[in-house]
Amino acid sequence: MQELLFDQAFWIALIQIIGIDIVLSGDNAVVIALAARSLPDAQRKQAVMWGSSAAVVMRVVLTIVAAELLQLPLLKVVGAVLLVWIAVQLLVPEDEAEGDGARLAGAGLAAAIKTIMIADLVMSMDNVVAIAGASKGSVVLLVIGLALSIPLVVFSSTFLMKVMERFPVVITGGAALLGFVAGEMAVSDLWFGPWINTHAAWLHSVLPVAGAVLVVLVGKLLAARAHAREAGRESVELDLGKAR
Repeated sequence: MQELLFDQAFWIALIQIIGIDIVLSGDNAVVIALAARSLPDAQRKQAVMWGSSAAVVMRVVLTIVAAELLQLPLLKVVGAVLLVWIAVQLLVPEDEAEGDGARLAGAGLAAAIKTIMIADLVMSMDNVVAIAGASKGSVVLLVIGLALSIPLVVFSSTFLMKVMERFPVVITGGAALLGFVAGEMAVSDLWFGPWINTHAAWLHSVLPVAGAVLVVLVGKLLAARAHAREAGRESVELDLGKAR
């Protein structure tokens, strides 16, 4: 370990990894902010911390097995579909039905952390090659570089949640960004990518935009239905209260 401290190549590679992770952490921050925005303040902080830590750990694991993982055909297509589903769900308001407050809060925290982990697992598939290349096979270098990125992800997601509270339109923009990322993943899939490059290069521009539009349209539609159900339930409860 002492030798690494005086190894110029080690520090250059570390700086490269940190730089790459800074660029790639934006998507993670958006997911964390979207998933944790509706939690109470105390649990919001827990979701941010656990979600950020889990994101880094999973990226380390994925980077170690990147070469084998990225050889699986249709992997990115499946990941893109899953990411679209997650983005749509993040636009749908949570059920505000009455119940055990502590139990519902705990369930909300667990659900937020699970969403963060799954989304980061999917998005990291497109990121691991760059990080693995910069680490040059050094697991120590990889772990150190990614661990240093935790404060960045925590700060970014916390800042985004405050912005979302003040400007709700940012929530829609964040979900659209995830749909855009899903489209980019799909066109770079090992199975479909070569065919797209040869016969339909225009899909590189169309699919990401289509993914963003799809997420917003479906998410808004489901959100409107959820609000309608909630309004109907409140109306029935009001009528029952008057009848009593």
